[in-house]
Amino acid sequence: MISIIDDDTHVRLATVNLMRAIGLAAVGFASAEDFLAADRMDDSACLIVDVQLPGLSGLELQERLRAEGKTVPVIFITAFVDERVRSSAMSGGAIGCLGKPFDTKSLLECLAKALPGRIAAATRTAGA
Repeated sequence: MISIIDDDTHVRLATVNLMRAIGLAAVGFASAEDFLAADRMDDSACLIVDVQLPGLSGLELQERLRAEGKTVPVIFITAFVDERVRSSAMSGGAIGCLGKPFDTKSLLECLAKALPGRIAAATRTAGA
């Protein structure tokens, strides 16, 4: 399952629908706290996380999961890409850091890195 954590309802739903369209189970959360409260970490093969969230930020969520020994791949999305944010995300082990609006091909390329072999056929089907 892919967990999408984004407070922008439209982005969250569109990303969930994209994951489902390529054959991946997906669930969306409006905040990092909602994700943590749902206790879906062990079900999540990958997280797609907005950097700026109300409460616990995406980068803070990444750090918390790392501190707990969780190694789930993380792909960040953000409307405010700057080198400091990108560097922090990538040095924390993120697979990618995409600016909003992101294109489907870039997201699928990140997913292919995060889930090698699991989405190769899906990316061909989506035309990436």
